[in-house]
Parts: sequence; C-alpha cells; structure tokens
Amino acid sequence: MSPAGKTDEQDHPAGVVLRNHPAGAPRAASGRALAYLGVCLVLIGLNLRTVFSSFAAVLPEVTADAGLPAWAVMVLTTVPVTLLGVFAPLAPALAHRFGAERVLLGAMAVLTAGLLLRPVELPAAGHLPALLAGTAACGAAISLCNVLLPGVVKRDFPRRLGLMGGLYTTAICASAALGAGFTFPVFRATGQWTAALWFWALPAGVVLVLFLPAALRSRPSGPPRPAGDVSVWRSAVAWQVTAFMVLQAMMSFSVFAWLAPILRERGVDGGTAGMIVSASIVLQMLGSLFAPALATRFRDQRAINTVVALMTGGGFALSIFGPLDLIWLWTGLLGLGQGSLTAAALTLIMVRTRDGHTAAHLSGMMQGVGYGLGSSGTLMVGQLHQSTGSFAAAGVLFLLVGSLAAVFGYRAGRDRFIG
Repeated sequence: MSPAGKTDEQDHPAGVVLRNHPAGAPRAASGRALAYLGVCLVLIGLNLRTVFSSFAAVLPEVTADAGLPAWAVMVLTTVPVTLLGVFAPLAPALAHRFGAERVLLGAMAVLTAGLLLRPVELPAAGHLPALLAGTAACGAAISLCNVLLPGVVKRDFPRRLGLMGGLYTTAICASAALGAGFTFPVFRATGQWTAALWFWALPAGVVLVLFLPAALRSRPSGPPRPAGDVSVWRSAVAWQVTAFMVLQAMMSFSVFAWLAPILRERGVDGGTAGMIVSASIVLQMLGSLFAPALATRFRDQRAINTVVALMTGGGFALSIFGPLDLIWLWTGLLGLGQGSLTAAALTLIMVRTRDGHTAAHLSGMMQGVGYGLGSSGTLMVGQLHQSTGSFAAAGVLFLLVGSLAAVFGYRAGRDRFIG
C-alpha cells in the first residue's frame, strides 16, 4: 500500500521508479555501448513493418502474376498480424533464458530468412507456398521484436523513455513508409514483383550483422522475480491498456494492408498510391516521434489517447468517403493520428510499469492479445470488401473502432500504475 492508502495500481510517483532486482534494473554499461545499443534498437525498428507495406504496394501485381485465390490474399494480409499475437507471450520467457538481445538477434535472422523466402517460386507449386511460409516466419520474428523492444528501452534507458520511445516507434513507422514508398518503384525499375519483395531482405541482413556484437555481449536477465509480484493478467489497468492496443492494432494493420488497394480502387494509379501512402506514413513518423515525449511529460495520458484515436478512425473513414481531390489531406490526417496512436499505446507499456521485467510482461500480454485480436481488422476489411464489392462498409467499421479506441484510451490513460 502507498502512504496514502492506495495500491500501486492506483498511484505512482511522478518519475519512473526502478526496483532493485536483476530483471528490472538498468545494466551497467558505458555510454558508448548504450549509444550503440540505442542505434541498433532503432535500426531493428526500421525493419518491423516493411513486410506489411511492401506486399500491399504490389498486391494487384502479385495476385495477377502468381494467380493467388481470394482466400490466399486474405491469409497473406491477416496471418502476419495474427502471428504477432501468437508468439508475443513467448518473448519474455525466451528473453529470461537467453537474454533479450540474443532473442532479438535470432528474430532478425528469422526475419531476414523469411524475407528471402517469400518471393521464391517452387517447381510445380508456384509462389504460394513460399509466400505463406516466408510471411509466417516474418510475422513470428516481428512479434518477438515488438514485445522485447519496450522492455529493453525501459531497462537500459530509464531516464530517456520519451526520447527512446519516440525514436524506436518512429523507426517502426518509417519502415512502413519505406516499404510503401520504395517497393513499387523497385518493381517498376525491374519489372518483377519478386525483386521488389526481395529487396527488403537487404536492410534486415545489414542490421543482423550490426547487432551481432551487442547481442553476443549480452547475458540472460537473472533469476525470476519473487512470486508475490503483481501479475499483469490480474490487473484491471493492464486489461484497459490491452483493449486500447487491440483497437489501435485493428486500425493500424488494416491501413498497412488496405490503404494502397483502397486508393487504387478509387482510381489512383499504383505509383501515386504508393507516394500517398508513403507521405501518410511520414506523418505517422512525426506523430510517433512527438507522442511519447508528450505522453511521458504528464502523469495522465487521457487527452492524447482520446484525440489520436478519433483522428485515426476519422482519417480512415475520410480516405474512403471523402472527396478524392482532398485525398492527401484525409490520408495525412490518418497518418498523423495513426502514428501518434501507435506510439501512445506502446508508451503505456513504459509509463504504467515500474521496471523492465513488468514492462516485458505487460508488453507480451497487450501485444499478444492486441495483435491476436487486432488481426481481425484486416480480415474484416477483406471480408466486407469481398461481400459488398467496395470499401464503404470498412469506413463505417473504423468510425466505430476509432470511437471505441477513444473510450478505452481514456480509461487506460488515467494516472494508474501496474506493479
């Protein structure tokens, strides 16, 4: 109980308090080593969304050339997000056994392999088996990275949460922008969608090599914490944060998968659609850079969570219903809102916990449930489009999802503490 008679989940000091135990305390390291680790974390973030936006950028070409049936398109746009949820709960246990950095290194190796496998054409089987297997490998790898990055930031950069949170979430948004903006030009230059998808294995492989020294120097996090510690699965605040994550994931990954096809169905050519999506995601980067710094400046995040949720839902709907002459405005509103929304949700992992251990477990819970259920957004958009022949129903859906996200974001943003 706190001096005021409140539980830790109801109150916390204005600053971040770290408990004195191996799993949560920041590790002793030189400034140069920490700077190098920080750069590596940002570079990892730069590879965590290209798998989604690159595929969406050439989806019509892949579908036509590979002869993909409708169910395969649905699976390829939904399964990666589902796997983000399936593998997320495994990340804290793997990090405890092998060390977070080594698990991140292994995940980057799997991601690189998946990106290399994805465009392969098998004799007599075509492209579909490799597309499915490579995409699944990428989703599993990204899941582990998603969960572990906030815990490492919480552990090693406790006094720079706003800065580091902003940098790595901006990098994640930037990876989506890179995939959306450069995939179609590579396709146009080479004439092959396979080359456009293979291209993204290169930056992943470079980061794998750069991160190798930091990962090899790392060690497992130490003995387990006392059994009396708070379980995030029994925390009401943790479930409110998780619900917020579910709703933002429904919108975010639907944008990655479907914004380019939405624009092309509205009559925008492939190159222009890629540029619009890329510009939208550049604004995501701005939102994701400043939202964590703003959120960590205050004890209460209700206002920012509510505003960015409504911006995202409204921007998505306007991108479908709004006048095409103003499409850059609508997608800009969507991008700024979505980047801020994603960053705000991830920042809650750090501001609602006391230490890296609790942050890792909250991250595993909210991303496991969040992405597992959040993948239903891309699935629903695809099913609604298939059954109605347009994206209009999806626009109505995300007006509702954005409103619900605002409600749960308001509740999750209250001045409460987990553990």
